[in-house]
Amino acid sequence: MPVYTYRCRSCEYEFDRNQRMSEAPLVDCPSCGEPQLRKVLNSVGVVFKGSGFYVTDNRNGAAKAASKNDNANKAATESKSDGAAAKSESSTETAKNSAPVEKAAAAAA
Repeated sequence: MPVYTYRCRSCEYEFDRNQRMSEAPLVDCPSCGEPQLRKVLNSVGVVFKGSGFYVTDNRNGAAKAASKNDNANKAATESKSDGAAAKSESSTETAKNSAPVEKAAAAAA
């Protein structure tokens, strides 16, 4: 059953009442007895849960697992690229280091 908030226009008395939607609205104020009651419009608290909404709304475990997998894939890709860079650096250094030895061997001969 919905909860309606009423306020009296004459004495400003405010109260809440559970009423069926099919019931007629209250008219008489329980405080002063005047027929000056009006319904007060309040904001409604709505929570959307489930799939099909924005990413930032109530993420479920599957979305968190997917983001963890993405982070793991990025880390693996970075470590592979770091390994490839280290291999190319070591082969370049080997070539630099072996060049003087070859030149010295040719000069000695």
